[in-house]
Amino acid sequence: MPAQAHQARVPRETWHDSLWHSSPPGSIYDYIKVASFSIGPDGLIDQWSLRAEELFGLTAAQAVGRDPVDAFMPPELRAGGHRKVAEILDGKEWTGLIPFRIPGGKGAHGVAEIYVMPTETETAERAALCVVVDVRALRRIESDLAASQAIFGQSPFGFLLFGTDLTVQRANRRFATVFGGAVEDHRGRTVHDYLPPREADRMTSALRRVLETGEAVTDLQISGSAPGSREHRHWSINLYRVHGGTGLPIGVAGLGTDVTRRHLAAREAAGVRRNLALLNEAGHRIGNSLDLETTARELLDVTVPGFCDLASVDLYQGLLLGDDDRPARPQGPGLPSLPGCGSRRAPSAPLRRVAFASAVSDAPLSGPPVAVGETHRYPAASPGALALRTARPRLIEAGGAEDLVQSTLVVPLVAHDTVVGLAQFSRTKGSEPFGERDRAVAVELAARAAVCIDNARLYRREHERALILQRSLLPPGDPEAAGLDIACRYLPGNAATEVGGDWFDVIELPGHRTALVVGDVMGRGLRAAVAMGELRTAVRTLALLDLEPAEVLSALDEVARGLGAPGGTQQASRAALHSRDADLSEVYLATCVYAVYDPVTRRCTIANAGHMPPVLVEPGEPGSAPRPGLLLEIPPGMPLGVGGEPFEEVEVELPEGALLALYTDGLVESRDHPLEEGLRGLREALADPVRPLEDVCDHVLATLDTRHGEDDIALLMARVQGLPTDAVGDWQLPREARSVGRARELARTKLPAWGLEGLLDTTELLVSELVTNALRYGEGEIRLRLLLDRTLVCEVWDANLAQPRRRRARDTDEGGRGLQLVGLLSAGWGTRRTHRGKTVWFELPLPGAGTEPVTELSAEQLLNMYG
Repeated sequence: MPAQAHQARVPRETWHDSLWHSSPPGSIYDYIKVASFSIGPDGLIDQWSLRAEELFGLTAAQAVGRDPVDAFMPPELRAGGHRKVAEILDGKEWTGLIPFRIPGGKGAHGVAEIYVMPTETETAERAALCVVVDVRALRRIESDLAASQAIFGQSPFGFLLFGTDLTVQRANRRFATVFGGAVEDHRGRTVHDYLPPREADRMTSALRRVLETGEAVTDLQISGSAPGSREHRHWSINLYRVHGGTGLPIGVAGLGTDVTRRHLAAREAAGVRRNLALLNEAGHRIGNSLDLETTARELLDVTVPGFCDLASVDLYQGLLLGDDDRPARPQGPGLPSLPGCGSRRAPSAPLRRVAFASAVSDAPLSGPPVAVGETHRYPAASPGALALRTARPRLIEAGGAEDLVQSTLVVPLVAHDTVVGLAQFSRTKGSEPFGERDRAVAVELAARAAVCIDNARLYRREHERALILQRSLLPPGDPEAAGLDIACRYLPGNAATEVGGDWFDVIELPGHRTALVVGDVMGRGLRAAVAMGELRTAVRTLALLDLEPAEVLSALDEVARGLGAPGGTQQASRAALHSRDADLSEVYLATCVYAVYDPVTRRCTIANAGHMPPVLVEPGEPGSAPRPGLLLEIPPGMPLGVGGEPFEEVEVELPEGALLALYTDGLVESRDHPLEEGLRGLREALADPVRPLEDVCDHVLATLDTRHGEDDIALLMARVQGLPTDAVGDWQLPREARSVGRARELARTKLPAWGLEGLLDTTELLVSELVTNALRYGEGEIRLRLLLDRTLVCEVWDANLAQPRRRRARDTDEGGRGLQLVGLLSAGWGTRRTHRGKTVWFELPLPGAGTEPVTELSAEQLLNMYG
């Protein structure tokens, strides 16, 4: 506002008062120390002012009546001084510099600038009035004024002096250059003439506070635009109160510095720090889970709201379903040539939205809304399809004022030169739009997430294959066994843990016996699953040889020792002698418990290789409290694969209705409680064996704090039923020829009692063949046993350890065709060693069981036997 306009508003009374107070104490005269004295017609001092006392250090009594030349000037200058005084008294004015000394000042001296004006007394005599200024003070004032003018006028910063009414009293040239006009044009204006209303109010409040309290304000951040400019600027303002000579405030000085570049640099640096922190956080938080959906959500947890307001992740549907036929990174103009990357799928392949996050309610992403879990396709010309096709990010700006989203980055997820999906990052109105640096950060975040997603895909594929392998090696359905009620549970580790090597098996043995197996290969992953499959196959093979449990584990130990060596067991043994080769051999260790149950005797023979001890629950008396389970005291032995230690076996008699539980350590052991606590919980959970066995399994898994997911869990339970007494025929036969006829007679008598008349002829023929062989090649007494369960089994025992061997009889041989007949007429036959000899057996299916027995031989079969 012009100064004239401002003065026009000042009331006349105020102007009149200011006229009479325009030179208050502390004015310029006080600073330059103006003194005066007068010289009478006689050339002597006749008046002496108080300022003269201060300047020369003499009182009026000491100065009045003295010759000023003799009093103040050095002797060598006094002659000239007297001439000048005489000229002055003749009426001549004079101005000049006069050196003077201060009487009694101990040699002090100075230079005074004196202005002498001739005067007349009342009697018309010539006199003189002298006005004296100390040159030192005058030069000091001149220097201060010059310095002040230089600071104010030549300062590269905007400088303003506000009066007590907060109007501009003075502005420097720099300020006028920024805000336009001449320096004088700014006098009388206020901050509202330069700043937006809100910023002007802040500045006015600061000025008023400085004027009232005297406390300076430093680095007050003010932003706005200069008149006639749209460029947004930032200034740092420093304010301090200015005082007059009397110490009273006369206004506020303001120094303004343009810090726009510094502000932009600070914002740029803050953005860089934020992005670095974002990338650092992404490195810690993305990829902690080997799960596709979880990894996608981790990406959004990092970016919303720290990087954007909305975000989503879409992955190819085929990738989520385990299809490895994913779209490769395209090649074209401007794109690097990637060997081996062909376009195997069009970018229009279906995608599934696996994650979405928003820091703003009801804010959709660009394009049609897609719910999480929904499968969709991007239109061919859309930015999403272009990003997928070119493997390059796309920036989408807002289309209109009504759009809530103002900026969107569409970034393809590229891992190992292959596009796995698409990520979208959006910012709403009010947020800063995406820039080039944001684009680079988004690409880096997407690349990290893509690698983690691809790793999760690879892990999921391996995990699923291992699960398929593992489950394919487990018994299908509900296993059945003679004299046992079987129930089992297998719970694999979840996706956060790798596949383990737990397994169980139920193997039918000759004589309606059953082998129960539970094992655990140490380690995880596909290798552990493969090792488990090899050990399970070996167990089944060894079980078919009908070896004792301790012998089975010994042979299985040799198999386990050979799993880690390319050449098998012998190579592993040689590697053990050479430490260097041993380091190259992978060691597979496993624990296993192997039990064989005989339903005729209800006895179970158990051997253990470093596994958890079985739990036996005996049935209680009717009406009595349930008994807790007992841990069977079986020598634990060393794990399979260690080698060098024999295994022991224990024979346990199982009462009717007893419950036997075999399990892996995942059921009773975890990081949260000791093993003893888990075993105690298992024994208590099995305390009521009368309930249905399936319910007992469910109760055990629901009761124990298994922390499922940390390890696989295998549980195998068997309730003892035993074969009824009338389902067993057991006879001792003497070593004599008539025992063959006696055996046929026993079979003819027993089978009709069981309702098996249809098997009578075949059974009688095969029994006679086995007893005949025992008489001819065996030793000691002969034992004949017929067992009826799901099949009919015939066993013939003798004391000779030599195993019978089926051979092809020559045309001229009169015998040697008995075992051929047994093999042709039975469903299966075999031999096994016992503690006192051997047992030869055959098995016939029951009528109506789905496979009818062979009752007569065909002509071709007869020719094969005899020719």
